[in-house]
Amino acid sequence: MDYRWFAIQTTAGHENKVRSLLQQRITDDPRGADEKLVRQALVPTQEAIEIKNGKKVLVERKLYPGYVLIETTMSQEAQHLVNSVQGVIKFVGTGKLPQSLRPDEVNRLLGIAEESTEAQPKEEIPFLIGQAVEITEGPFSDFSGTVEEILSDKGKVKVSVSLFGRPTTVELDYLQLRGH
Repeated sequence: MDYRWFAIQTTAGHENKVRSLLQQRITDDPRGADEKLVRQALVPTQEAIEIKNGKKVLVERKLYPGYVLIETTMSQEAQHLVNSVQGVIKFVGTGKLPQSLRPDEVNRLLGIAEESTEAQPKEEIPFLIGQAVEITEGPFSDFSGTVEEILSDKGKVKVSVSLFGRPTTVELDYLQLRGH
């Protein structure tokens, strides 16, 4: 059988529920592994670090909210099976025909999904270069400055502050800063 990847649009916030309902139908399908209508379903996610209550927290973010990827054969029976799942809106495509994802798109999406388990999550630093900030803790607390550089791999920010009338660059953890 010719299996391809397709995107299906789902009700917002119900991606994991749709994926688990599809997984249940895959498990319940009595056919052999090479004959199943739907082979697998997944929700591409990526780990990220957010700040909640002043602490760094690891969260899992959906790369494409409102969509689930499925590997299936495109037959009337498979379309009916997928469309009958609660929370599925439609297959993504032009007109009435679902559009399969290109192999390079699939490899990129699956690569991202696999990388997120191995690679270190990226910290999202909520500041922009040139933004005015206030230092809230450390030896430079109560100083104001301007963001010069963002070192996202270290979770640090280089800030230009005025010390004794001269601009001086200091490297600080982004949790020590507050935007104006």
